[in-house]
Amino acid sequence: MSAIHAPDFSLPATGGSTITLSALRGRKVVIYFYPKDNTPGCTNETRDFGALHPDFAASGCDIFGVSRDSLKSHENFKAKLELPFELISDPEEKACEAFGVMKLKNMYGKQVRGIERSTFLIDAEGRIAREWRGVKVPGHAEEVLAAARAL
Repeated sequence: MSAIHAPDFSLPATGGSTITLSALRGRKVVIYFYPKDNTPGCTNETRDFGALHPDFAASGCDIFGVSRDSLKSHENFKAKLELPFELISDPEEKACEAFGVMKLKNMYGKQVRGIERSTFLIDAEGRIAREWRGVKVPGHAEEVLAAARAL
C-alpha cells in the first residue's frame, strides 16, 4: 500500500506562528483534530499529548492540535494546560475539509456539523503513514506515540 501525501495547508497557530505543513518535511508530524477547546474529552486528549510531548520530540516528531476555535481561545487553552506545542486555528475548516474530518453528528437530538476526533501521523516525506478516526481518548496518545516510534 502506498501512502498518500498529506494535504498541505498554511494556518495561524498559537505563539504568533503560521504552520505550513509542507514546511515540516524531514520531520514526523502528528496532527490531531478535536472538536472544541475546554471540553472534557478534548482537554483530556490534549493533556495526554502534552504529557507525552518529550517522548514524541525524542522520536523526531512534532505535534499540532487543530480545531475551529479562535486563536484567542487556543492561546487560553494552551496556557491553561501549559502545552509544549502549538494549536492551529481553522475557523474556515480548510485543514478540516482537506483531511475529511467534518461530519454530521447528533447532539441533543439535533444533527450538527462538527469535527470527528481524528489523528494523522505524517512521515518525514509528507505522506500519511497512519490515521485514526472516531478516536476514543483513553490510551490514544500512547498508541500514536508507539506508531511514531515505529516509523
